[in-house]
Amino acid sequence: MAVNLVNLEAVGKAYALRTLLDGVSLGVNEGDRIGVVGRNGDGKTTLIHILARSEPADSGRVTHAGGLRLGLLSQQDSLDPKATIRHEVLGDMADHEWAGNARIRDVLTGLFGGLEPAGFADGMDTVIGPLSGGERRRIALAKLLIDDPDLLVLDEPTNHLDVEGIAWLAGHLRTRRSALVCVTHDRWFLDQVCTRMWDVQRGQVYEYEGGYSDYVFARAERERIAATEEAKRQNLVRKELAWLRRGAPARTSKPRFRVEAANALIANEPPPRDQAELMRFANSRLGKTVFDLADVTVQAGPKTLIEHLTWQLGPGDRVALVGVNGAGKTSLLRALADAAASEGEKQPARGRIKVGRTVRLAYLSQEVAELDPTWRVLEAVENVRSRVDLGKGREMSASQLCERFGFVKEKQWTPVGDLSGGERRRLQILRLLMDEPNVLFLDEPTNDLDIETLTQLEDLLDGWPGSLVVISHDRYFLERTTDRVHALLGDRSLRMLPRGVDEYLERRERAREAEVATRVRAAAPAGAAPAAAPAAKPAAVSRAAQKELQRIERQLDKISGRQSALHSEMAENATDFERVAKLDAELRELAEQQDELEARWMELAEEG
Repeated sequence: MAVNLVNLEAVGKAYALRTLLDGVSLGVNEGDRIGVVGRNGDGKTTLIHILARSEPADSGRVTHAGGLRLGLLSQQDSLDPKATIRHEVLGDMADHEWAGNARIRDVLTGLFGGLEPAGFADGMDTVIGPLSGGERRRIALAKLLIDDPDLLVLDEPTNHLDVEGIAWLAGHLRTRRSALVCVTHDRWFLDQVCTRMWDVQRGQVYEYEGGYSDYVFARAERERIAATEEAKRQNLVRKELAWLRRGAPARTSKPRFRVEAANALIANEPPPRDQAELMRFANSRLGKTVFDLADVTVQAGPKTLIEHLTWQLGPGDRVALVGVNGAGKTSLLRALADAAASEGEKQPARGRIKVGRTVRLAYLSQEVAELDPTWRVLEAVENVRSRVDLGKGREMSASQLCERFGFVKEKQWTPVGDLSGGERRRLQILRLLMDEPNVLFLDEPTNDLDIETLTQLEDLLDGWPGSLVVISHDRYFLERTTDRVHALLGDRSLRMLPRGVDEYLERRERAREAEVATRVRAAAPAGAAPAAAPAAKPAAVSRAAQKELQRIERQLDKISGRQSALHSEMAENATDFERVAKLDAELRELAEQQDELEARWMELAEEG
C-alpha cells in the first residue's frame, strides 16, 4: 500500500474579497505524479505553496509524513547571488564524486547541454548574480533534481526550456521514484509525465485519473452528464476532445478513457479545421504570393545564422518553426517582418525577399508591447477596431472577443496597469487579431497563458483564414495550430520535417552523439589507432543535396496546395460524377508523386 506523504484537510484561503480555496481536501501518496491545471488567478500556485507549507492556509490543516524531504521550485528562486553555479548545484562535492554519479551527469547534460554549462562565461564557476531569470531558473531546477527529495513540487518547470529540454525533463521525471506535483500549461508534458490531474476551479479542486488527454475526456463527460457548465465551455472542451481523438499523427499516446463515451461525445463534432475551405478563403485574401525567399542570408550582427535559403510561404500555409537556441528562428521572422513593413525595400544581408502586395502582417513578439496603463481593457481593443471579421461569415464585436479571451464583462473595465503578465499577453494577442491581419507571426505565443486560454486561442486559430508561422516550445499548441514543421538545426539551413517534432528530436540526438564521438576521438592518446571514419563529403555534393532538398520541399508545397484545390472542386461538383472521377484520378496521381518525393526527401535528409 502506498505511503501517504501530504494531506490537506478542509483547507481554505482567501485574498481580500476573493476566495481561492474553499474547504479543499486532497492527498499525495508515494509514486503519485500529479498535474495541476486551471485558469490564471484561480489558485494553482497558492495551492502548491500551501501544500509545501511555504504559505499558511487561512483554515483547515496540512500534514506532512514524518521525515518528508520536499523540494519546491517556485516562480521566485532563493539562490545566493554571490555564489557560483557549482556551489549552488553541487555543494561541496568533489569533482570525481559528482562526475562519477550517472544521475548528476544526466541532470547537468539535460539542463545545461553538458558537464560544463554552455553559454556561461566561466562554466560551473560562473557567479549567479548577473544571470537572467531563465538561467537562474534552470540552475534552481538542477539543484532540486540533484538533491533528490521524496516529493517534488514544481511551478511551471518548462518555462525557459526549449523543446529538447522539455523532452529531457519529461523522460527524467518518468524514471524518478519521487512523487511529483506539477503546475504547468504544457499539455504534452502533462500527458507524458502525469498519472493524476487536479483541476482548480472557483475555490474547488476536482481530481481526475490519468494524464491530460484522460482529463479532457473525463471533464467533457462530467460536464455532459451534470450539465453544469455554460454552452461555450462545453463547446471548447468538445472541440479539444475531437482533436485528441482524431488529431495530429505525431501524437502517439492513446487516451485510456472509455472509447464508447468519447465517440458519443464527438459524434457530431466537425474536424478542428476545414483545410480546403480555409485555403480557398486565404487565396482570395492573399493572392498567390505571400513571402518568396531567394538565396537569402540572415545575420545577427556579424554572425551568420542562415544562408542560401530559398523558401516560400504561401497563402493558407500553417508552419511551425522549431530549432536550437540561437539558430535564427526569431531573426528569420524579423527579416520577413522588416521586408513586409518596408514593402520589400528593406532586404537581408544577401538574397531577396519578395512580399505579396496584399500581405497584412501581424507580428506577436516575445516582448509584451507597452500599452497606456490608464486604458481600460475594452478601450485598448476598441482603439484598434470595434468589430472583426473572422471569415466564413463570422463576425465578433470587441466585447465578444474580449469574453472569448477570458475578459468577462467586469474585467473589460479593468485598467491595463492592473493586469497580470498573462493577461497582458492575452490582450496583446487580442489587439493583433482585431486588426484583421491575413498573415500571423507568433513568437512564443503560449508564454504566461493558462490552458483554458490556450484552448480558446487554438479554437479561434482553427477557423482563421490566412498564413501562419509559429515559434513555440509547446508541442501540443504546434500540433493543434499548424500543418507542417520546419527546423533550424544550427547548420545555417532550414529543413522541412515530415514527422514533425519527433523527427527534430531524433536529429538533435544524432547530432549530440556525433559530437560526443568527435570529442572522444580528439581526447584519445596520440598513439592510439583512430577508428575508421567515413570519408568527408565534398562541399559541392552537400550543396547540391541541399538545393535538391529545397526543390523537393517547394514541389511538395505545390502538390499540397493542388490537393486542397481538388478537394474543394470535388465538393462543388458532387453531383457531376464524370467530373468527380477525373478529379479523383488526378488526386491519386498527385498522391503517387507525393510518395516518391517524400521518399527521395528522406534519402537526402539521411545523407545530410
